[in-house]
Amino acid sequence: MESLMQNQVIRILSGHLEGLYRMILVEGRIDLAVMAKLSCTRSREGSRRGRKKSTVPKSPRKKAPLPLVGGLIWVRYRELESLDAEHMLTRVEIEPEKNYFNPIIGNSDKERYENRKKVMAGFLDYDNLRDSILASEGLGSLVKEAIEKSGSSRAMVYKFWSLLCRFGISEASLRPRSARCGAPGIRRPCDPGGRKKAGRKTTKQRIAKVCGISLPPEQPGISTVWRQLIMAADQKIPTPKPDHPARYVQILNSHFVRRYRVENGELIPLELKKGEYPNSSQVRRVLAVEVPRLQRLLERTTKGHFLRSFRGITAHNWKGVAGPGHTWAIDSTIGDIYLRSSVNRAWVIGRPVVYIIVDIWSTAVVGFYVCLIGPSWDMAKISLFSAAAPPDLIASLWQCQPMECLSPVPTMPAALMCDRGEYLSRAASVTGFKLIPCMSYAPPYRPDLKGLVEVLHRIKKDRQYLWIPGAIDARREEYELRRFNPQDAVLTVREYVCCLSVIFNEYNLTAKRNDRVDTHMAAAGVFPSPAGLWRWGHEMGIGTRRTFPQSELITSLLPSESAIVSRAGIRFSGLHYESDQVNEEQWTAHVRNFGSWNIPANYFPGSVSRIWTPNVAGTGLLDLQLSEQTRASRDQTFDEVLDAFMFGKLNRAEVEHANVLLAIKSRQKMESLIASARALTDEALERQRGAVPSITESRQLESKVEGQLPSEPKEPKPPSIDEAQEAYVDMMKNVFAAANTTGD
Repeated sequence: MESLMQNQVIRILSGHLEGLYRMILVEGRIDLAVMAKLSCTRSREGSRRGRKKSTVPKSPRKKAPLPLVGGLIWVRYRELESLDAEHMLTRVEIEPEKNYFNPIIGNSDKERYENRKKVMAGFLDYDNLRDSILASEGLGSLVKEAIEKSGSSRAMVYKFWSLLCRFGISEASLRPRSARCGAPGIRRPCDPGGRKKAGRKTTKQRIAKVCGISLPPEQPGISTVWRQLIMAADQKIPTPKPDHPARYVQILNSHFVRRYRVENGELIPLELKKGEYPNSSQVRRVLAVEVPRLQRLLERTTKGHFLRSFRGITAHNWKGVAGPGHTWAIDSTIGDIYLRSSVNRAWVIGRPVVYIIVDIWSTAVVGFYVCLIGPSWDMAKISLFSAAAPPDLIASLWQCQPMECLSPVPTMPAALMCDRGEYLSRAASVTGFKLIPCMSYAPPYRPDLKGLVEVLHRIKKDRQYLWIPGAIDARREEYELRRFNPQDAVLTVREYVCCLSVIFNEYNLTAKRNDRVDTHMAAAGVFPSPAGLWRWGHEMGIGTRRTFPQSELITSLLPSESAIVSRAGIRFSGLHYESDQVNEEQWTAHVRNFGSWNIPANYFPGSVSRIWTPNVAGTGLLDLQLSEQTRASRDQTFDEVLDAFMFGKLNRAEVEHANVLLAIKSRQKMESLIASARALTDEALERQRGAVPSITESRQLESKVEGQLPSEPKEPKPPSIDEAQEAYVDMMKNVFAAANTTGD
């Protein structure tokens, strides 16, 4: 058999020793064992002595303390061995209560615990306990020694010995169990005929007590019926439940108004009497005890708000993501900044829409896009193009430094998380069928499921608010801690893109990601940043790269419109584009001789610098560059060019009115000149007498007269028709220039 040990708990299943015991001493060499009985398997039978038990129910009282145990029982060790051989002895393990694992709180409990350990120091020393029991054949000498050293009573020492026998001979068994004094979780209803209302007496009762009068409480305590009525009434209130004052009134009106009177055939509720209903604090206490804390929080808000702001965190956002480049998340927001137009910096064009694309595994910003149009799948596709296209191409379109912080450069992902409105569009399904195998979206009003992108929006706004003029802190603006002026804006769209490129480059290289670096990554020397995680994941072979030809990205992700091949070249959105291949193939010569035609063109809305069209004479796409002789510059966007075009159309009526006035004034001057000349001619014809010289003779006479006459100040000649036309053209140029360069 397995040998028995000191402090072990055994159960004897039959015989005169049947019961539960704790081994105090085990001396196999001298065939001796000392045990302390803890309980019995069956109670003693027989008639009960004393007076009969009362059948009248009494108010619940404090639970009786556990009976004292610890009487020593001397048995032969061989007898225990025989019981074990017959399988009548089993070893038992008693699991301690949870309070024994919690730290002791409170100075009084700590002091009481230390005092108990000093009193029972002789019992906790095994050698001293063994020698004393064997020498005196009992606990008498140990108890006497403990009383003399500590000054405690005999009953206190035996109580502590009972604790050691019941819970184990160790210091932890002497811990104060003050948590059991109040009996937490046990109801104490103030039912009729039971206990009275507990708590501090009212001022009126205390004054009456001094005068020798005992007044009953005006407000009864919570009874079982009241508790049930409160919970039943509260369950009828729909969630989210109102504040406690309104909730309390609804509970009373629902289940505590019981008296009515009939008036004109209708039931009119009567007023409640004091003491017939619970007060506000009693109802609050019942709800606090009966309803768990988390359930109370659920009742105060909606399910969606709870899931967004209060739900428990069950996993990380990179759960199920294979590695860098596998899953991207895209989200848009209105930028907290005002921008100016690159056409005329006096124009404030408002706040942009910013798209951010984030790699879920590495938390790196793989791409972004700034536009002036509301969120849509068309803009989301351009954002994907900004992330998957070569960085040099995107940098040349925006005319800024490329984002080269991620190595290798990002390509199209295997999965994309977007908004619901973008996901459900037909264009999104077509794009996903071509380029993205798996697309998913977060439920409505659940930004917590794509919190990484939301956090990056906040980081971007916080960074730009500190040092970019015209930026807004939306949270401070909401609290009226700062006002903003749109006229403070100084950046154009292209300049704002350059600023965001700097911000996201710094984020990818410096954001702390120590919590994402495990022991193996740390041993490999992974730099704890999004760019470091991105690089390490691809080096380890867990990254996802899906390469597509640049022409397929352009035709699938960028918007498409029709361009016109005209005599002056290729015209798109009112701008002219050119290419060496177009000049070699003499497209303009074909137009001059055979007429113009339309061609499809893909364009990047953030820059008018280039467009792409299918190469009909070869493969791929033709890259058409903006002509230097056109009316826009490379740093402008298509939105700004169209803005300028529409602004020019706003003044069309005024221009036409000026044209009409000038034409009428010119016509009136010409008519006046003609009428004056006709009158002088008629007068000269009337004075003419004799022969009239021929045209040749008249011209010769006119030339001689002009050469002989002394020079006199000549009167200014009336302007000719050609001079009037030139003045008209100059005036019109000034009008157009003023219309295109003057702000509101």
